[in-house]
Amino acid sequence: MNLHPADWHEANRSHWDERVPLHAQSAFYDLDGFRAGADPLRDFELAEVGDVTGRTLLHLQCHMGLDTLAWARHGAARVVGVDFSEPAVKVARELAADLGYEEDRARFVASDVYDAPLAVPEPSYDIVYTGGGALCWLPDIERWARTAASLVAPGGFLYLAEFHPLTDVLDDETGSRVVEDYFTRDAQVYDAPGTYAGRDADTVHNRSVEWRHPLGSVVTALADAGLRLEFLHEHDVSLFPRFENFEVRDGYHRFPEDRPRIPLMYSLRARKPDRP
Repeated sequence: MNLHPADWHEANRSHWDERVPLHAQSAFYDLDGFRAGADPLRDFELAEVGDVTGRTLLHLQCHMGLDTLAWARHGAARVVGVDFSEPAVKVARELAADLGYEEDRARFVASDVYDAPLAVPEPSYDIVYTGGGALCWLPDIERWARTAASLVAPGGFLYLAEFHPLTDVLDDETGSRVVEDYFTRDAQVYDAPGTYAGRDADTVHNRSVEWRHPLGSVVTALADAGLRLEFLHEHDVSLFPRFENFEVRDGYHRFPEDRPRIPLMYSLRARKPDRP
């Protein structure tokens, strides 16, 4: 079991609750652009998840629901988003209403991810989708894998697109030096104002608690939970300026072209067998 401060959950929820209105007003999320039809899903996600037409999709740790609703736009028959932040779920519900989706097409529930099986309207889904900075907020990756796997329908799959844990151990300036322990199981406690969607934002609830989950731990946890890995891909792009020397090219944040590449994100698909 990962070591963690006793107040980790409340600290993180206060942290996120405060940042939801900042995110809703930010250019980073651009809710007006989303309402007008902008697609927040990444090209590799669309290719790797494939056609979702007529399928049910559950999005764990959905934040304000943009990605969740984007899958509905791509044809998912029903999408459900889960997040532990009530303000985030409120924004997601408002977005769904703005887009004309009734609850039978797009539903959002407030719940801790570990409690999702008790909170969602159906016991299982064709696709369970998650990632983009989700796993670092969870202390127990094995419990997460068991929870997520339990929500995948037989024959369905879990799809995860996440920031590569290697980036967590490198220096913030150039990403050239190893400065942290890749294999630590201890909580990482931060006290930083602002948010990735607004660095200069004035915030009060600045304490947050995160965990590093090595790639091998994530894959092994999913295998132990009964899912069969279909692919594991690594990507040399990021969704935000993780390192100070990043450049934006082709819509992604990347190292300069003359810099040797390392994996910045990874994605995987793990399927539940039709029969046990």
